[in-house]
Amino acid sequence: MSFMGKKESSPISPLKKRRASWSELWVNHHHLLSSSPLDLASKFHPPIAKSKTLLPDSSKTDLTLLLPDLTLLSIIERVPKSHRKNLSLVCKRWQRLHGRLVRSVRVSDWNFLASGRLISRFPNLDNVDLVSGCLISPPNSGILVNHRLVSFTVGVGSYQSQSFFEENLLSVEMVDRGLRTLAGGCPNLRRLVVTNTSELGLLNVAEACSRLQELELHKCCDSVLLGIGAFENLQILRLVGNVDGLFNSLVSDIGLMILAQGCKRLVKLELFGCQGGFDGVKEIAECCQMLEELTVCDHKMESGWLGGLRYCENLKTLKLVSCKKIDEDPGLGECLSSCCPALERLHLEKCQLRDKNTVKALFKMCEAAREIVIQDCWGLDNDVFSLAMAFGRVKLLYLEGCSLLTTSGLESVILHWHELEHLKVVSCKNIKDSEISPLLSALFSDLVELQWRPDTRSHLCSSLTGAGIGKKGGKFFKKT
Repeated sequence: MSFMGKKESSPISPLKKRRASWSELWVNHHHLLSSSPLDLASKFHPPIAKSKTLLPDSSKTDLTLLLPDLTLLSIIERVPKSHRKNLSLVCKRWQRLHGRLVRSVRVSDWNFLASGRLISRFPNLDNVDLVSGCLISPPNSGILVNHRLVSFTVGVGSYQSQSFFEENLLSVEMVDRGLRTLAGGCPNLRRLVVTNTSELGLLNVAEACSRLQELELHKCCDSVLLGIGAFENLQILRLVGNVDGLFNSLVSDIGLMILAQGCKRLVKLELFGCQGGFDGVKEIAECCQMLEELTVCDHKMESGWLGGLRYCENLKTLKLVSCKKIDEDPGLGECLSSCCPALERLHLEKCQLRDKNTVKALFKMCEAAREIVIQDCWGLDNDVFSLAMAFGRVKLLYLEGCSLLTTSGLESVILHWHELEHLKVVSCKNIKDSEISPLLSALFSDLVELQWRPDTRSHLCSSLTGAGIGKKGGKFFKKT
């Protein structure tokens, strides 16, 4: 008996350890299946001490939520504008803050404005272009039509009529309602571009947006201009009347007179496709005494309108663009009697300059100009360019695309300009390096700036070796 007791109290050898029965294995297996994943994890992987872990849920926490809106807004404001749009996709809060930074939009979907989403999305707008949105784009429109004034899409085979643009414009009533919505949500509006509106639409904008300074009206007519006078701070105005291939609208002397009476503080005026005349231009000159820049583009002006410019006492810049006939009958005697005393810049682009009487009257009207720019104008040969000797104080001359002008024709004029400092000649194929005279070389050496590229074969520097070019204006000389 003592031997049996001793055998029971002794430790069991590992080699003689009892194997678990099938019933025990079954119980243990079902116990593991009933345990939760956390229990299993704690059983096989002991918990890590808290002192050795990272911040709890740091990868999932949006730390920008700790920043107030003004702080986050100032951070987003420092991001380049080209990348801000991507920031608006982060979350709704960032989208809302991004919308507060947007100042300028071009609306292509009118419903975006009419529904009020434009105002809620961008509450601080000050520059809005509605021209593209005023055009109803047909379904399946896959062709982009680009005009110098507007771009729009059309469907295949739909752009066959010259009146396509006008036929697909929103009604005047819809445009006016949209302007009322825009004005109610954007009191700080400073620039507006719109088409096919009425006097009532402009009055709604003028009443709510007292800070508006720049206005561009497409498809404008005389009756629309009745609402112009309500804009007390308007300084820049662009009127687009008749545009070939897009729409027909009339801005006559009546409209120009209405404009003159209502816009006393006007500084810059652009007339595109307008049909005024001497009386309208004179009225603008006498009433808008702060006017400094006038642009006339593709005009349908009456004969003699050019004579009205001599009443513009403070006009500094005159720009004529795409004018097939500058003035059929300028009234040469009247034009030669006086000029624009304050004019500094004359810019001619894509104009017909074949009529010597018209060019003579224009140059005499602008004889006080210090800067002359002539780009891609037809008919500018040596005889016509010789009329430029009427300018006595030219400091800058820029010629581009004047294919009829020769080296001798250029020389005969600019040698009389003793104050010339800047000369730029580009793409004038009949002006040759080989025809440059010693007198012209000496003139080049006295210039502050010379840009000489009349054609692709021009090698001015090698042709004028030893001529002393650039001695006086060397540090400003541009080699092109």
